[in-house]
Amino acid sequence: MTQILPPQLIGFMKRAEEDYEGFWEEAAIAAMDDIYWFRQWDTVLEWDYPTFRWFSGGLTNMCYSCVDYKVEQGLGMKAAFIAEDGDTGETRTVTYLQLLNMVKKHAAALRGLGVQKGDRVAIYMPMGIEAAVIMLACARIGAIHMAIFAGFSPGAVVDRLALTDTQYVFAQDAGSRRGKPVPLKVMADEAMDLLENPSQIKAVVVLKTNSADVAMKEGRDMTWEEFLAKAEDQSPDVTPMASDDPLFVMPTSGTTAKPKVTIQRHGGYQVFIYSMAKWLYGLEEDDVWFCTSDIGWIVGHSYNIYGPLLVGCTSILFSGTPDYPRPDMWWDLIERNRATGLWFSPTGIRGLRRLGIEQALKHDLSSVERVLCAGELLNPAAWEWLQNEVFGGEVPVIDHMWQTETGGPIIGNAYGIAIAPIKPGSSAVPVPGVIAEIVDAKDGHVCEPGEKGVLVIKKPFPGLTSTLWGEAERYKTDYWETKEGTRGMYYAGDSASKDEDGYIWFAGRADEVIKIAAHRVGTVEIESALISHPAVVEAGVSGVPDELRGEVASAFVVLSKDYQPSEELKKELIAHVRQSMGPIVVIGDIQFVNMLPKTKSGKIMRRVMRALLTGKDIGDLSTVEEEASVDEIREAAGKINGGL
Repeated sequence: MTQILPPQLIGFMKRAEEDYEGFWEEAAIAAMDDIYWFRQWDTVLEWDYPTFRWFSGGLTNMCYSCVDYKVEQGLGMKAAFIAEDGDTGETRTVTYLQLLNMVKKHAAALRGLGVQKGDRVAIYMPMGIEAAVIMLACARIGAIHMAIFAGFSPGAVVDRLALTDTQYVFAQDAGSRRGKPVPLKVMADEAMDLLENPSQIKAVVVLKTNSADVAMKEGRDMTWEEFLAKAEDQSPDVTPMASDDPLFVMPTSGTTAKPKVTIQRHGGYQVFIYSMAKWLYGLEEDDVWFCTSDIGWIVGHSYNIYGPLLVGCTSILFSGTPDYPRPDMWWDLIERNRATGLWFSPTGIRGLRRLGIEQALKHDLSSVERVLCAGELLNPAAWEWLQNEVFGGEVPVIDHMWQTETGGPIIGNAYGIAIAPIKPGSSAVPVPGVIAEIVDAKDGHVCEPGEKGVLVIKKPFPGLTSTLWGEAERYKTDYWETKEGTRGMYYAGDSASKDEDGYIWFAGRADEVIKIAAHRVGTVEIESALISHPAVVEAGVSGVPDELRGEVASAFVVLSKDYQPSEELKKELIAHVRQSMGPIVVIGDIQFVNMLPKTKSGKIMRRVMRALLTGKDIGDLSTVEEEASVDEIREAAGKINGGL
């Protein structure tokens, strides 16, 4: 084990390698101060390849651990959630005791509605207290919740309802995005009308937040008040759940095909996200934690709702964007609430950088102790801006990596154990308890330092989805037997290499590699080189066919507000990339754009850029954040193709 890592971290990692099951049992026992078990487990791990079960024989309940247990431990008067609507400015604070009372009433109302253990409940609402309460209430009675991002179109919603055979829907009448209304109930109705069997939906509960009339279907739809009235004479008691019972389902983004529906379970998921909250994020009871994700994504589940509640700290739930109605929304919120820990996406950081350093510097950010980033690679230039310009080198900015399928982090710098040296551009090392490696996808040999391969996980861990909802065979073929060289290992799908210290460097998805004259170069590597130039805030790169070299890179670039597009700047950027990466990287053209096509979770949709450059079908766009970005890329791609 490399000596650059702190001895405490090396000890954790060695323990997991020497006795994997013993390591995770010790972790579960150590978590008992915050995770409640009605009955302790008999078996730590049962692995029936490729599926597995963690802590079999144990009885627990996520809701009880998050809320009841915290009140029993004397945290009743502590703030559990601070919820703020960026568009309206409305702020609400809910203590653990208030949260418990709300969850009990909503759990009883669910029972009165007819919801039973194992039923699927969709939540199509913006980030807020009621959405969090319904998640917890479902967990309390054993129903399986599925939060759907409130920015998804009816097409994306219907896919999720159909794939999970959802029976109950909770929707808000409308949301707001940059001051513009988003008719959520109307879109939910459109989605349900598109179902092959619309009668699968037994009831729709609507939270009304404005005075506008909302169409209500007789016999199916009801207001929130009518729903809560069903709590009368119903038990709010918690249902002890087997460790392997499903807690929630979470579809992947579905940008390339129908979503894959992952499953997280009460026992293993609790232990994993709690352990990562402590080991990686360093969460403690006195933290005020601000994670900028949304409950429609796995991050929002794990570290807006469940992880912070398990630890007993305060979690800020923000609904809105960082630049509306003011360009300092996030910085202001951090200052007012004295936030101690932050979770940003790299896209969010690049957006803040584009808004200007002055937006951050006019606020007192001295309460912040650490910043964690994930979602895409944190480019060194973005890291440098946040670490040194915003926080003056006083606050560690830590990149880490995970997937919807993993439930929590799998590669990262363990701030909560002992922080290792930060290498900008690297996500650091596998987290304790995750046995990961970089291998060659063709023959499976372990890659030497500097040799590019793919990331695999050699053993299941408690946060990893153990199957896909209704698609067990797809789980096997898509994850465990994807490539000849990775059979028997979980295939993460990311191209990466490791250095002599064991740090992992991601180059993008394995299918996002450009082959230039036999040299394989990751799109993310070229994007990072572009962003390292002071003129560039964001970049999206894709390969295009070239008769001489096989492929060359094409780039779409978003400029800083201090720079203007020009042919001279284009030449300067091409020269900058060649100087940074060497002459093997050939850029055929650069087009300047105002925005890149991204999913609503902030990930660049490189497949859309590639399709528009090569004249192929761009596929499903229901997850795109701004449709205008696709039109802009289409026009820019036409200019590139016209010049080839």
